[in-house]
Amino acid sequence: MPDDATLRTAATDWLAVADAAAREIAAEAARHDEEDSFVTEAYARLKADGLFKAHVPVEFGGGGASYAEMCQIVRRLAAACGSTGLAFAMHTHIVALAVWRWRHEGAPTEGLLKRVAGENLVLVSSGGSDWLQSAGRAEKVEGGFRITARKVFSSGSPVGDLISTSAVYDDPDTGPTVLHFAASLKADGVRMHDTWRTLGMRGTGSNDVELDGVFVPDAAVSGRRPQGKWHPLFHAITLVAFPIIYSAYAGVAESARAAALEVARKKPADEGLVQTVGEMETAFTACDVALGEMVRMPGSARPGAETTGRIMTLRQLAGQAAIRTVERALEAAGGQAFYRRLPIERAFRDVQGARFHPLQEKPQLRLAGRLALGLDIDG
Repeated sequence: MPDDATLRTAATDWLAVADAAAREIAAEAARHDEEDSFVTEAYARLKADGLFKAHVPVEFGGGGASYAEMCQIVRRLAAACGSTGLAFAMHTHIVALAVWRWRHEGAPTEGLLKRVAGENLVLVSSGGSDWLQSAGRAEKVEGGFRITARKVFSSGSPVGDLISTSAVYDDPDTGPTVLHFAASLKADGVRMHDTWRTLGMRGTGSNDVELDGVFVPDAAVSGRRPQGKWHPLFHAITLVAFPIIYSAYAGVAESARAAALEVARKKPADEGLVQTVGEMETAFTACDVALGEMVRMPGSARPGAETTGRIMTLRQLAGQAAIRTVERALEAAGGQAFYRRLPIERAFRDVQGARFHPLQEKPQLRLAGRLALGLDIDG
């Protein structure tokens, strides 16, 4: 591993870099899970390897890794440590959205991308918990806004540099308006709350971040939209973010599958075992196929209601299939999988997180149904 990650170029084999990192971080995954502690060593390794800036275009000082490569990197890291893969996915999807908007919409995201590359920044997202409604209050003051909010599920917050988030401004002309912005996690008024005690993904450091009167200048507001309604920005977020996030759950499922096969191949191949393994393989293939289509879509699809509906349906299919894969892995390995010495038990808990990202099952079914019936998706 080079001492200076800035020496990496677009010719870097980023998947090989990720594989080398994965071998190292796998050794600490169980300890962080048991301790409810953030994957500090893993993040230090990823930063030293230049992976946090790998997707930034070369012309902005980054590594030039492709979108598909970044999804594979997330998947391989998550196979070694689900918490590392998911937390890294949350940084990666913010960078990927900035890259996508710069390339496809000519959006002025160059400044953020240059900062990520030049300062090797770690970005934190609160978007999944805010979603269309957002949370928190933005008060207009001279030169900007004062933000008062408490943001949950802020993955990577223990070592994050910037939080990409939003708050609601009661605009006197247009009514409740969601403001999107990035704020320094070192700013006055930012407090970290050690709240992350969960069933799975225990090492993501997805703690609450409190913004108590944090000043955000007007220039830092990157988007405005009506509260609670779908907006072009959110269609773009959906298109770009969810293939990356669900790559983490595919990685978790892949690790459980591999562990289960290692155990099952040593057992007598009775018909029940064969069928259970067949069910696991079928579920894993379904996950792989659904995720594969998601990963391809940002290269050709345009943001909009139909594309969002498709992504959210595929997100549901991929997530459900990842959960089924790990359930069948647990059954195929049998009683051994009940012990924490195998990664299947941790994978079983980690993969449950696939249920909770937007859109969860019932809202996704509602969106699919309204689209099929030609109804307004905001209705």
